[in-house]
Amino acid sequence: MYILYGALIIFDILLAGAASGHALLYKRDPRAALGWIAVSLIFPFIGPLLYFLFGINRVKMRARKLDPRSTLRIETDSDAFEKKAAVANLLIPPQFRDIVRLSDKVTRRILVGGNRIEMLNNGEQVYPAMIETIDRTKHSLFLTTYIFETNRTGKQFINSLAHAAERGVDVRVMLDGIGELYSIPRAGKILQKLGVRVTRFLPPKLIPPTLNINLRNHRKILISDGQIGFTGGMNIGDRHLAENYNNLSRVIDTHFLLTGPVVKQIEQTFIEDWFFSTGEQLSPSETPSLYSGHSICRAIAEGPNEDPEKLATILSGAVSSARWRVFIMTPYFLPSRELIAAIKIAALRGVGVSVVLPSKSNLPFVQWATENLLWELLQRGVEVYYQLPPFVHTKLFIVDDYYAHIGSANIDPRSLRLNFELNIEIYDKPFTKILADYMQKSIQRSRRISLEMVDKRSLAVRTRDAVAWLFSPYL
Repeated sequence: MYILYGALIIFDILLAGAASGHALLYKRDPRAALGWIAVSLIFPFIGPLLYFLFGINRVKMRARKLDPRSTLRIETDSDAFEKKAAVANLLIPPQFRDIVRLSDKVTRRILVGGNRIEMLNNGEQVYPAMIETIDRTKHSLFLTTYIFETNRTGKQFINSLAHAAERGVDVRVMLDGIGELYSIPRAGKILQKLGVRVTRFLPPKLIPPTLNINLRNHRKILISDGQIGFTGGMNIGDRHLAENYNNLSRVIDTHFLLTGPVVKQIEQTFIEDWFFSTGEQLSPSETPSLYSGHSICRAIAEGPNEDPEKLATILSGAVSSARWRVFIMTPYFLPSRELIAAIKIAALRGVGVSVVLPSKSNLPFVQWATENLLWELLQRGVEVYYQLPPFVHTKLFIVDDYYAHIGSANIDPRSLRLNFELNIEIYDKPFTKILADYMQKSIQRSRRISLEMVDKRSLAVRTRDAVAWLFSPYL
């Protein structure tokens, strides 16, 4: 018996040492490395097991094996990229060219002009436009979503997708392996029975066991014939029918309809995800990009298979370049230390920084962690507002009413480090003014949070928030 105990102790020491050593060498965030080392050392067997299950980025290792043809997003010819980028950058006002150069270096994807973007609010505007687009598609239709419910709204989409496939459209649907489980019966199974091609992104499995369930595809993409695109923060389901006041789970959100060359970049993101999931190499649609507006844009794909902190670096740089005001609206707000520093410095420089959050989150522990860090921003003059219920899932980022981000990414560790996300970077004063007006109206309906209000939290609440904040790198 003593021999068995001794063997178990030695085995645990070896496991803890292996897990701790791996975290020390490969974790880039010191907080994450320290946290995993502590978990591995403090909790025998369970700690190392948790690290091997959730702490190792197997997606990045798998992505290295991708066929080079699938990585069309990366411009390999540096000289060619610089020439293309220089031409596009001439169209940008001088005060924003620092942001352009930063984003050029980080994304290695050029800006494209001639785009048109339309802002759509809630399911009442978004879903009819998407279904109409599906019904008019002639050649190819690509859809990615995190959650695809099978309630009334979901069934409308399922029927439209099935009818498109019946008339010969190449319909391909990608569902997140975990997000699909939010609804029963599962949309993927119904679609497959109706003849629609469906793949699941990193689905959970028991045999062999799934070791990457913490890495989710959070992108929302709809591409029709390579010419019309939709992206934003909305999933598919009745919860986004926000104008129905009898809908107890209603959620306010925005989505965007895009036309122009940027649609090809969004389509390429889907093609790469499809190859990652299936090994099948799709060809981009042959229809030419039509110039339809004045927005200069670029699609930014973010994920654990990309360079780390790509989107966070761009957002921090944009805040640092702001001269007048910054608007941030997000349902989950756990920014990196670098972004917090950029926001505080911007406020101290006299830039008006407004952060708009939901007053009641659907993830309470995330909101608790957020409330623990708000004092740091409030004491530097950042304005923080809580939007009244229902839950607001909208994600917007605006600098000086000319530069903006729309898309699927939240400002939290999950979106900026773990999830596969898609944002659209926009340079366009008229369109960004529309977003800024939306922000202003939202602020007028919101409650401003003061430093005094944060300081008056009870000891029990402050303790709860601080404990949640300790786990913020993993939320």
